Amino acid sequence: MVISTSLQTLLSGEDVAGSKLSGRLTMELLKEGLLQVIRHGSKKSYRARDVAALKRYLIDKDERYRIMDVNASDTRASMASETGNSKLVMVRSCPGFPVNSYEPIDCRLSDKPFVVFPPKGSFVFITDWERFSIPEDVTVIGIENMENFRKIRQQRTFLEHYLLKHELPLKALFVSRYPQSSDLRKWLCTIPNHYLHFGDFDLAGINIFLTAFYKYLGPSRSSFLIPDDIADRLKVGSAKRYDDQLKELSTDNKELQSLIELIRHERKGYDQEGYIEK
Repeated sequence: MVISTSLQTLLSGEDVAGSKLSGRLTMELLKEGLLQVIRHGSKKSYRARDVAALKRYLIDKDERYRIMDVNASDTRASMASETGNSKLVMVRSCPGFPVNSYEPIDCRLSDKPFVVFPPKGSFVFITDWERFSIPEDVTVIGIENMENFRKIRQQRTFLEHYLLKHELPLKALFVSRYPQSSDLRKWLCTIPNHYLHFGDFDLAGINIFLTAFYKYLGPSRSSFLIPDDIADRLKVGSAKRYDDQLKELSTDNKELQSLIELIRHERKGYDQEGYIEK
């Protein structure tokens, strides 16, 4: 799959003339709140509101946006040796996802014992994710924002209270989708553990959970973290975050639908970084 020049331009953070983009894709990205319209008199161009969010959406939509149709044995090293340019095609030189924990968790990696307990200020990247397994009495918590992922110890009291209230295992393994790929989701589909999604409290954050995880794991194996005080926090949230995002969003999950309606009522969003203890 060849990524068009116009799409590559968007992903680099630059403006693209409306005539250069596929009309169908443009309408889809506008509906998802991923594009910003820039008007120049009677003409208009587009710019990605959030390059990282656009990349995540495209990859979740079609994994080929990450992997070109190349021989599986090709690597950046071999391409560099043959052509002098390792970036001629897009090859996943670093598959997998990062994990973190604020207490030791006895896991297995490549059929060997492996304890996940990174020192404060670090985390572990799992590349051989297909042979990574964890105990069943562990809640997997997916964290969208990297600051929250790095500072899990400053959220331990809040998270343990939430897990206890919702009768989920207190022992927690934290995971992240960065770099953006479907590896994390595929791994989650192979394990029995419950997945708790901790993201931003806005429509875009909820949409990520619904499309990237809930769609595949369902209500029995996944849930969205909704704090007890979110109504109060939304009152002092960001109106711009609401105005910049998609408005047409709904779900059959009653608790999550209530959160969507609350966000619409307040017309604000709240970033998950607000739950990091100072």
